[in-house]
Amino acid sequence: MSGAALAVEHVSMSFGALRVARDVSLALEPGARHALIGPNGAGKTTLVNIISGLLTPSAGRILLGGLDITGLAAERRVALGLARTFQISSLFPLLTVAENVALALEARLKLDARLWGRLRSRGEIVDGAAALLDGLGLLPLAGKTVAELPYGQRRLVEMALVLALEPRMLLLDEPAAGLASAERGALVALLLGLPASLTVLVIEHDMSLVFRLAQRITVLVEGAVLTEGSAPEIRADPRVRDVYLGARSHG
Repeated sequence: MSGAALAVEHVSMSFGALRVARDVSLALEPGARHALIGPNGAGKTTLVNIISGLLTPSAGRILLGGLDITGLAAERRVALGLARTFQISSLFPLLTVAENVALALEARLKLDARLWGRLRSRGEIVDGAAALLDGLGLLPLAGKTVAELPYGQRRLVEMALVLALEPRMLLLDEPAAGLASAERGALVALLLGLPASLTVLVIEHDMSLVFRLAQRITVLVEGAVLTEGSAPEIRADPRVRDVYLGARSHG
């Protein structure tokens, strides 16, 4: 796992007598598109919370590009290039789309200034926000407040905010949740267009999205890894059909 962009090594997590992660290991190579699936209560969000720094595992460790980040706060992980979206949007509803993205850019550039000594002008930040929105096909929304946007467009804007941080590792927590069919199409197009250098781990119940996006899939059941494989291997695995794909438990 030494060359992995992200490595989860023998991670376990307990809340009292309840074990929600059981000796979980997985590794993502740089540029990987990896999905994490499983029925309700499988421990998917718990694992992503551990990776992103919201929870500390009871055992095991997390490595980002070979660096042990197990004890680092979530903010430090963001500074190292680990970014995450959430099931619930965290945008500023009364600000415009461009202003939301500019705030994310400003946060990143202030960190760059502390590291490299150059503070960018407000004009550069505004131009950078416009360029990012244009690259994602969201420039027509730039002048609208987030409160004006339908839910699906808000999720796309949230993706823009995360990408403004220029992460090298992206965690997507149910990005298609609550989206209509047309909105899912726009999301898939955005995800398929992400830079090849960006490593992506996605939790998602929409299996059509998973099979289109993911090169590798890990299946969690009751906090433990049931199996891992390519999309065709997972689709054909009878154990996966029995515990997840057949029943298609959601939530």
